[in-house]
Amino acid sequence: MSNRVRYPNKVDTYHEIPRREKYKPFIAIRNVPSLGRSSRILGIKTNRQHEFLSDLERNYYHILEFSDHVIDIREQFPLQLERTLLIADELGVKHPIHPKTKDPVHITSDFNITIKEDKKAKDLVRTIKRKDDLLDKRTIEKFEIEKRYWDVLNIDWGIVTEKEIDKTLALNIADVMHYYSFDSLEFYQIIGEEEVKSLIVTFIQRLIDTDKTVREVSTVFERDFQLGKGVGITLFKHLIARKYIKVDLFEPLNLDRPHLRVDLTNKSKVLGEDVS
Repeated sequence: MSNRVRYPNKVDTYHEIPRREKYKPFIAIRNVPSLGRSSRILGIKTNRQHEFLSDLERNYYHILEFSDHVIDIREQFPLQLERTLLIADELGVKHPIHPKTKDPVHITSDFNITIKEDKKAKDLVRTIKRKDDLLDKRTIEKFEIEKRYWDVLNIDWGIVTEKEIDKTLALNIADVMHYYSFDSLEFYQIIGEEEVKSLIVTFIQRLIDTDKTVREVSTVFERDFQLGKGVGITLFKHLIARKYIKVDLFEPLNLDRPHLRVDLTNKSKVLGEDVS
């Protein structure tokens, strides 16, 4: 079975390729060798399964998912074959071919990203590559084709290496985003919505300006309100994921660290004046 999505001819143009939940990556992870670990993640912004061929791609995705400016993410994005063949000919470089059939193959860009800029949607394209791989002449030739393709469409294209992808940030985001969905929180299933809101306000109050660790605050909170073990930590990560509170995600998320700085966000104001 082919591991590549074959878009009908009628959508073989840039603006007609689907977006958000209707988009399907051109390359699926099955049967595709990669240097890192291939992975699938259900996207929150897109409400679909994302497929990544390496750890670098996955880590970059986590950062995009958490960004308020990003509104859509399309990975393994296909470039129109007829155009890339012409560009390769113009540049005087070899177009990528299938190793067995020797037929030309589609070039893909790792990420097509839609951001919100001045209340308007704008697409960017980013290719993920390890810095050492940029020394390879053939890799650069392929990138020249890719860059020219997006230049013609007046779409910003760039290369992102491991130097620009903060691993600690990405892993912290991946951790807290597991707790993004409110309905999946255990205590939410057994108490009412208004009581949950009241508990959140109380929990945030206890987190702000305390010399206790997050784990200590959580343990006392669970005891005081007769909640299950681990509910406090779960709620803490949920509040970060939903951006009601802010911590430094560029540092390892140490729940046993005294004086961990927890800041309120503008979003926390919707919980009421009691959060202060």
